[in-house]
Amino acid sequence: MSEQHDHLNPQHGHLNLQQCPCGLGQYAQCCQPLHQGEAVAQSAEQLMRSRYSAFALGQIDYLLATTALGQQQALDRAAIASWSSANQWLGLEIVQSKAKLGKIHAQVEFKANYRDLKAAATEPAEQHHEISHFVLHQGRWYFLDPTTDQALTMKQTCICGSQKKFKQCCATYIL
Repeated sequence: MSEQHDHLNPQHGHLNLQQCPCGLGQYAQCCQPLHQGEAVAQSAEQLMRSRYSAFALGQIDYLLATTALGQQQALDRAAIASWSSANQWLGLEIVQSKAKLGKIHAQVEFKANYRDLKAAATEPAEQHHEISHFVLHQGRWYFLDPTTDQALTMKQTCICGSQKKFKQCCATYIL
């Protein structure tokens, strides 16, 4: 189920905002309400799609806000913005979505196709293939980022805000 669309970051050229970068429909009815805070993702897959669209559109604040609460301060905003704007986002493919891994966790496997804007036009597109994990906290889904530099201990309070011990909550999904 490949959904290929040609989208550019707004700062790098035209963008057809009729079609949402995530490939599911029109941006105004798809990811835009999430990006603008008018709605919240109802599933981990919807959050993942909206995060892909946020990368494509340079919505860095949204990417930060939808990462697990205890990880947000460890994110490198400049690096995220740089990766977002350095690429032409070509399409998203959801490989598999597991809505429930326990009571509050979910998993989405996806492939994001992109092209480095500094690469020659004849070079093939690149693909980011990832299995991402998400946690539901107080009615909102959050991305669990396995790449932060946080020093996490198993006995500390979980990064998701659940007040459980890290080892009893999200550790399985990001370590």
